[in-house]
Amino acid sequence: MLIAGIWGFAEATLFFVVPDVWLTLIAVRRGLVPAFMACGWALAGALVGGLAMYSWGAFDPATAREALEMLPAIDRDMIDGVRSALRDDGAVAVFFGPLKGVPYKIYAVEGSAAGVGLAAFLAVSVPARLLRFVLLAVIANVLSRWVLGRTGPWIPTALLLGAWAVFYAVYLSVMPG
Repeated sequence: MLIAGIWGFAEATLFFVVPDVWLTLIAVRRGLVPAFMACGWALAGALVGGLAMYSWGAFDPATAREALEMLPAIDRDMIDGVRSALRDDGAVAVFFGPLKGVPYKIYAVEGSAAGVGLAAFLAVSVPARLLRFVLLAVIANVLSRWVLGRTGPWIPTALLLGAWAVFYAVYLSVMPG
C-alpha cells in the first residue's frame, strides 16, 4: 500500500509513469479488495503531490513550468492549454484534462495562476484521480480473470505489463516533448 501512496505522490509531482501500472498489477495479482485499498493510498499520495505542485505553482510559477517542460510528453503549448482550460472551465478542467492524457501535475501547477482556489482544486482532484484508478483496476481484474480461466497464472501479469509497455510507447510517440 505504501508503494501505491508513494507512486501517487511521485506521479502527481515529477515522475511520469502513472500509479495505475501498480494498481492494475495489484488487481491482477491480488484481487479487487487490495486494489481498492491501494487506490485509496494512491489517491492520498496524489493529493499530497497535487498540493505540493499547486503550492510550487503559486510560489514560483516560472520555475515550476520549466521543471514540467523537462518531463516527457509535456511542452509549453500543453502548459498554456491547461492554463486556458482552467481559466475557461475552472476546477472542472482538472477532472476532464487527465482523461485526455494531459498530466494532472500541469493542472496543479497552473491552478493558482488561473484563479482556481486550493479547496476547489483538491475537491475535484478526488473524483478526477479516484475514478480512473478504480476503473482501470476493475477492468484489469475482470480481464485477468477471463484470461486466467484460459491460461496459467503468469499470463495475465505478462499481458498487463506488455499492455502498459505498448501504452507508453504509443503515448510518448504521439504526445509533445
